[in-house]
Amino acid sequence: MSDTAAMIDAAWEESVLPALSQYTRIPCLSPAFDPDWAERGALVQAAELLRDWVRDQDGAMQTEIVQLPGRTPVLLIDNGGSGDPIVVYGHMDKQPPLGAWRSGLGPYEPVREGNLLYGRGTADDGYSTFAAVTGLAAAGGGHSRVLVLIEGSEESASPDLSAYLEHLRDRIGRPRLVICLDSGGLSFDRLWLTSSLRGNLVATVTAQVLTEGIHSGAGGGVVPSSFRILRRILSRIEDEATGRILLSELQGSGIPATHLANLCAIATEFPDSAAPVVDGLRLLAPDPVDRLAARTWEAALEVTGADGLPVPRDAGNVLRPSTTLKFSLRLPPDVDASTASDALLAAIATDEGAHLTIDMEPPAQGWISPPLDEGTEATLAAVSKARFGREHGFVGEGGSIPFLAALAKGFPETQFVVTGVLGPHSNAHGPNESLHIPMAKAVTHAVAALLADG
Repeated sequence: MSDTAAMIDAAWEESVLPALSQYTRIPCLSPAFDPDWAERGALVQAAELLRDWVRDQDGAMQTEIVQLPGRTPVLLIDNGGSGDPIVVYGHMDKQPPLGAWRSGLGPYEPVREGNLLYGRGTADDGYSTFAAVTGLAAAGGGHSRVLVLIEGSEESASPDLSAYLEHLRDRIGRPRLVICLDSGGLSFDRLWLTSSLRGNLVATVTAQVLTEGIHSGAGGGVVPSSFRILRRILSRIEDEATGRILLSELQGSGIPATHLANLCAIATEFPDSAAPVVDGLRLLAPDPVDRLAARTWEAALEVTGADGLPVPRDAGNVLRPSTTLKFSLRLPPDVDASTASDALLAAIATDEGAHLTIDMEPPAQGWISPPLDEGTEATLAAVSKARFGREHGFVGEGGSIPFLAALAKGFPETQFVVTGVLGPHSNAHGPNESLHIPMAKAVTHAVAALLADG
């Protein structure tokens, strides 16, 4: 363990962090946030940087960029081993900057401060290629087959992934273990494994009531407000007083007993909310257990964007022609995302005659981890003890990773280890995103130990 740790730590300082810093500078936004991604070429640039770095580490590994027509690129790394593979998964696409970063930081300029490396995509999920390949090198020789698959559309709900899984079906075969490096935990004092993930629906809805804006004194009270129409639609989906989702198709069947027991244990250790709330804010779930349950096993709605609304200083007394809202609906892990999508579309419909435009992203299915076998869990416990002096923890995550649900459906006997570097104040998707470097080294160590055992 100590020799492996020293090898991994040295590789991170000498090779990984300089290359990860170069990746940080590339604005390789996911297609949902950059419609011109193909012409811009940033995703291919990121894939080429990662490919070239891998080849510099070990020219014997088969490393290639696979790109189907009209789809984002995939980086595929094959160690050339034999047998059913271990698949290590990550992604290279990024979220947009989202607002102002604090002084001295920027989304595409890497800045290291102590144990943190700041920049968009450092933790979500640019580190994953480096952790996978460095872990593979530290695992040593052997003939077990390892495939590293780094996709380019995860932040857009992986619309291209199913096409690549089909295209690469013969090469992937039947995975016996999947290691996903796109998650995290509640702290940086142990290795965390993800026990469940929520699904997700993302919709952009425009309500148009006029062909052009008119004076609110002439139209107010006569022409229905486009904002009010969208407000009514949201009220059919969510109880605005409590935040509870009203559509039965979006409600799960309850938390399994083993997961509930784990939530109760975690709530005792982590009773406070990790969110940077303002003083005096009343949380929707004040009890620690209810709070953990809400963020991992319950449905929730958030309006994430708006259009058609001028900034206040430019807002005159005008009845605006249209309003657009983009919202994200998190789904319990056991809810069928396609059924939920149909129910959501039905709830959006209106009989007021407004022109509605609805753009739905592909639904992201939730996921519940199957139990780990004793050997895999023992390996992870040993790494966590070596790195942190304590065993690993399990926690459900509120986000989505469509890749896992797709693979679990096709390969129900496959073992899944879902872990990552995200923790308190990592700010994935938000401003000031940072990678906790000691956690990245520990996750790399876990990859090495799992591959060595495999």
